[in-house]
Amino acid sequence: MPSSIARPAALAVAGLIAILPLSMVSCSAAQKAIDCGNTAVKITGDIADVTQAYDNASNDSAAAGKALQKLKNDLDQVGKNSKNTDVAKAVTDLQKQVDNVQRAAEKNEVPDLKPLGNAAGNLTSICTG
Repeated sequence: MPSSIARPAALAVAGLIAILPLSMVSCSAAQKAIDCGNTAVKITGDIADVTQAYDNASNDSAAAGKALQKLKNDLDQVGKNSKNTDVAKAVTDLQKQVDNVQRAAEKNEVPDLKPLGNAAGNLTSICTG
């Protein structure tokens, strides 16, 4: 299940790159595209790292925690810098899912990464819709 997150995230980045020139029609559309592009690039790598870390958690359990913390820090930074309210809301939703994954990990439970992937997909929908 965790590896299923990486493909939609990669497709999201590709989609954002494709729509970026088209969104230069207005200032607000351009700003939204820039916010979305920056967010997608930053968190796509982080989500892939979290997924890979949890896939390999039996080999290096500390890596999962580090990857999750990096994602959390990057989301905090993106949320502070986003000028688009829809993007900011999607980032907030992603942050909630990161917190859920972190709580499960702290309880030594296997976290369900699907809601994290769904929240990333929601961000993609906002950016491409």
